[in-house]
Amino acid sequence: MKSNPILWLPLLLFCILTAGCGYGSNYNHMQGTAPKITQLSPQNVVANSGAFPLTIEGSGFNAGSVVYWNMTALPATVDSSSQLTVAISGAMVANAGSVPVHVHTTGGNSNTMMFNIN
Repeated sequence: MKSNPILWLPLLLFCILTAGCGYGSNYNHMQGTAPKITQLSPQNVVANSGAFPLTIEGSGFNAGSVVYWNMTALPATVDSSSQLTVAISGAMVANAGSVPVHVHTTGGNSNTMMFNIN
């Protein structure tokens, strides 16, 4: 059975036109740029030292910012587009080690910085 090229033409045109529009690349542009972390404060604590506020400095933070502490999502207080504060519980710093911290916004994920628990 032969296929009729006329039937494939609309599908071919659709594929060419949507590929040329760059739907994937326009999505991030519409959502904003990815955030960037430049500093954590404090940079480290002693194990079993109790709860504390962690301040994250950088750029690209917004009202939808979520901080990830060792893959656990934590709600953040947005102080400005360049500063976030998040509450770290005592249980999260009970054991010594390094914890990855990154921020997610509508623009994507930030770089990861390591927080040290001594």
